[in-house]
Amino acid sequence: MVRARQARRGTSYGEAMGGLNPYLGQQAIAVAKQAFTLRIANSGQSIAVDPAQLPHGRDGRPGSLLDILLHHGVRVDHACGGVCSCSTCHVVVKKGLKSCNPADEGEEDMLDTAPGLTGQSRLACQCVPNGSEDVEVLIPAWNRNAIAEGE
Repeated sequence: MVRARQARRGTSYGEAMGGLNPYLGQQAIAVAKQAFTLRIANSGQSIAVDPAQLPHGRDGRPGSLLDILLHHGVRVDHACGGVCSCSTCHVVVKKGLKSCNPADEGEEDMLDTAPGLTGQSRLACQCVPNGSEDVEVLIPAWNRNAIAEGE
């Protein structure tokens, strides 16, 4: 049964969806073509993002903030696995928002459920910077995975 569903979705057995929710329309989003820096405002940590290394994993859209942050050891809660089915990966893009893909209707609907929503709020699993400028994000305290971080 699982294999039949995955075959209909075009994924193989054991392969994760990686940022794709089959119930939402999917817009094509290109990953960054040039290097940029991703800064985490909470910690001051800076990540040099090499577009040749994208995508990193299977959580969130390829090249998404979630994909980049997790690959570099920054813990961000993402209860749905990065498929835009919750708002636990809510971040605030303090700088560089113009370099990110626009939020689609599905993301905006999920953001409506996030605490502390701002005009620069995005779901890290859906927000894909294009590399045209550096990006700075704030990970709200309620979205940091305290158990995984040992806090």
